[in-house]
Amino acid sequence: MTQITPEIVAEHGLSPEEYERVLHAMGREPNLTELGIFSVMWSEHCSYKSSRIHLKKLPTTGRQVICGPGENAGVIDIGDGQAAIFKMESHNHPSYIEPYQGAATGVGGILRDVFTMGARPIANLNALRFGRPDHPKMRHLISGVVHGIGGYGNCVGVPTVGGEVNFHPAYDGNILVNAMTVGIADTDKIFYSAASGVGNPIVYVGSKTGRDGIHGATMASADFGEDAEEKRPTVQVGDPFTEKLLIEACLELMASDAIVAIQDMGAAGLTSSSVEMASKGGVGIELVMDDVPQRERGMTPYEMMLSESQERMLMVLKPGREDFAKAIFDKWELDFAVIGHVTDTGRMVLTWQGDVVADIPLAPLADEAPLYDRPHVPTPKPAELTNVPECTDPAADLRKLMGSPDIASRRWIWEQYDHMVGANTVQRPGGDAAVVRVHGTQKALAMTTDCTPRYCFADPVEGGKQAIAEAYRNLTAVGATPLAVTNCLNFANPQRPEIMGQIVGCLEGMSEACRALDFPIVSGNVSLYNESKATGGGSAILPTPAIGGVGLLADWEKSATIAFKQTGDIILRVGDRTGSLGQSLWLRELHGREEGPPPPVDLDAERSTGGYIRQAILSGKITACHDVSDGGVAVTVAEMALAGNVGAILDRKLPYDDIARSLFAEDQGVYIVTVHDHALLEFLQGAEKAGVDAEPIGRTIGSRIIFELTDGDFAVSLDDLRKAHEGFFPALMNGDAALA
Repeated sequence: MTQITPEIVAEHGLSPEEYERVLHAMGREPNLTELGIFSVMWSEHCSYKSSRIHLKKLPTTGRQVICGPGENAGVIDIGDGQAAIFKMESHNHPSYIEPYQGAATGVGGILRDVFTMGARPIANLNALRFGRPDHPKMRHLISGVVHGIGGYGNCVGVPTVGGEVNFHPAYDGNILVNAMTVGIADTDKIFYSAASGVGNPIVYVGSKTGRDGIHGATMASADFGEDAEEKRPTVQVGDPFTEKLLIEACLELMASDAIVAIQDMGAAGLTSSSVEMASKGGVGIELVMDDVPQRERGMTPYEMMLSESQERMLMVLKPGREDFAKAIFDKWELDFAVIGHVTDTGRMVLTWQGDVVADIPLAPLADEAPLYDRPHVPTPKPAELTNVPECTDPAADLRKLMGSPDIASRRWIWEQYDHMVGANTVQRPGGDAAVVRVHGTQKALAMTTDCTPRYCFADPVEGGKQAIAEAYRNLTAVGATPLAVTNCLNFANPQRPEIMGQIVGCLEGMSEACRALDFPIVSGNVSLYNESKATGGGSAILPTPAIGGVGLLADWEKSATIAFKQTGDIILRVGDRTGSLGQSLWLRELHGREEGPPPPVDLDAERSTGGYIRQAILSGKITACHDVSDGGVAVTVAEMALAGNVGAILDRKLPYDDIARSLFAEDQGVYIVTVHDHALLEFLQGAEKAGVDAEPIGRTIGSRIIFELTDGDFAVSLDDLRKAHEGFFPALMNGDAALA
């Protein structure tokens, strides 16, 4: 029997104080299996011990919310007896260590979170953050992550329809891979995880348990040291074909009345699934470890409980339904085993080879995990921007921006994903939000992932507001009513007060925006300790609270797209302008400066402008719509022009004498739209009635972008813009030395 030493406790990620709590909860010294169970359940990844106190401040309810945070995924009502079920999660640390399997199993895990609640997955999205494009490891990481996402999603038959990608040196030693899944279920067939019914059988289904992924949750709760590569065995290995079988088998069983509770085996595997099911139901659980399906010889209870082997689920069935359920899983060629039963003891008891190898009270394990109100220091407000350079050639600046890493086309990425499988994708990647039909109806769900980490770093409160508002705008820009949010909160070490200050500030801003926009948060994930000593100096990622937004279109045929449709349409700017160049990509990419406050977010204006935009889209007044974000009005217009292969002339007097402020400021709450000549007056009158600022700024033309300014005309052809826009990723991934 292994002696529990301070060194072994430390290896399990528990502090001396936390181990004292374990001793108090147990009333004795734990054995190694019990220590392992406590270590994963009390890890940052599973217990949210540094963030729980602040997560409680987020708004999580609303008329559209059926189930908020606390279950496998969030559930919202989309009418007609149907619900959308969705969640976003991180797989950051595994993806840095082994990018293909890390990203692939991230997709697999988030799919299980959704279909375990009874939903058929209809779409995947992702939010990716990489380091410097010329970093020696980055091509390997990008290639592995993209192929991992595509390899899993394509094989499992769920379209990958949207996402976002950023680059910044802060991610050199710790990339971010966040995965999101959206599914559809009937509101009267939603499944939850609380176990009940003393004596009811506990059933294991799916793949066999192996030794991959042991201590994955603990690894994801620590920063990277110099030994990052040695953690490769903690990364899980995925099999999308088994996942597809598991989806179909679970949904078939869910059509019956056999299931009492169901939970996927994600982080911490069999440990977390069994503990969460029992604790939520206020019951006990007894498992016979000999009966757990195993793919490797000689596995110990410690290994079986902590393995994060993929494609596995845990269920509580109604008594007498075992044979019925087993027949379904046999048909789909999946393992099925009764491995225990529900008890009334309030304890987790594990037996192996006839002996009790763990006996743990569940209440402290699940509900009394450490909770820290860590010291935090608010991020100082950045100084106002001074000595702003002049823009002397907006056409040249635009061409450079369109080929820059954060704006360049992501076509190289999304063409490797199957975004049309299922035949319900109405808007594919490349627009403001993906749009996917609800099969058999005219309805569609719009979905997006959004965050601007450089804003969050400069001002966490304003950046948190902006992340929510950007998701709201992207859904609005296709004509959808924004309904609810999931999130993936990626931050560095919470034990550093300045990092904890970023967390608190971002959550404050997010909360304010969600309330103002009636856009509640129904699910999410927290990923901390995203920093690396391996790159030297303990580099921390930028604060990255990635937002996944979901909205509803009553009629998918009325959705708007970003593409200019024809020449001769009037181009309008809709929304209030501020002309703020702080933290803009123009300032960073053209002048190498990351300075100033981020653009302010006016939530009242967001709501009124968004409401008018949606009304105008649904009434057919708008022929194209795109919200202003990275790169300002000039980049927004260029993206619309490239999407439709129709040019534009901006021929109205600039709002500011400063060309850069007028064209490249990343004003928030602003949309660029086009309308037909004959609809212009009606559109402007409607905007005035709604209290929304709207102003014509130009017209669609042939094959160039022309800036007609008092200092002269500046032009760039769509061919030149397209070459810059489409060229970045192929050149990067082909090892073009010009990028180094």
